Amino acid sequence: MIERRPFESLGGANHGWLNAKHHFSFANYYDPKRMSWGNLRVWNDDEIAAGTGFPPHPHADMEIITYVRDGAITHEDSLGNKGRTVAGDVQVMSAGTGIRHAEYNAEPELTRIFQIWIEPTRRGEAPSWGSKPFPKGERSGQFVVLASGFDGDTSESGGGALPIRTDARIVAATLNAGDSADYPLGAARRGYLVPAKGEIEVNGVRLNARDGAAIAQEELVTVKALSDAEVVLVDAA
Repeated sequence: MIERRPFESLGGANHGWLNAKHHFSFANYYDPKRMSWGNLRVWNDDEIAAGTGFPPHPHADMEIITYVRDGAITHEDSLGNKGRTVAGDVQVMSAGTGIRHAEYNAEPELTRIFQIWIEPTRRGEAPSWGSKPFPKGERSGQFVVLASGFDGDTSESGGGALPIRTDARIVAATLNAGDSADYPLGAARRGYLVPAKGEIEVNGVRLNARDGAAIAQEELVTVKALSDAEVVLVDAA
């Protein structure tokens, strides 16, 4: 089962400095049919104007993954962490028992991100933050694990994905037009897939850039690029 969720059907709000689209109910957007997908709670498609951003604010008990599509995001938090994550790379914040953070676009141009929230399976632990480069060339024609709650993915022998405290995995691939890549989701799992760029087919269902695909009861997910494409997938419980 694959349900296409066209970009035009997403909720959202334009605050001037922030133009946000929501794949799931968030803030003032509420749709009882789009509350979550398994333990995946939020997938926001954010465009942040140059020199603006999210001022310090708190979170607790949530795994927050930021995938930078264009530009860069600069992070600061109450633990003293500071970092700049550029296009194609990923940062992860485990909010744990509580953390305050700010996310700014300190660049001279628009920054575009996917912000993904996944409910944790482990609570009561200290908050943490991490960032890592994932060169697009290394995921050309194949899915690469970016962040994962599975130990085998986060070891160096497993590719060194960023660790998250949940039963989930975030993977991404870059595909040239005509290329395909497979991901073994498993029929008991739920997947949510968004092409950051390009047009694709997912098990025969066509998606345009920034459309969502809610996937269930699919043993194997096959993505075919109809044009050059960049694809992000969450494998959720």
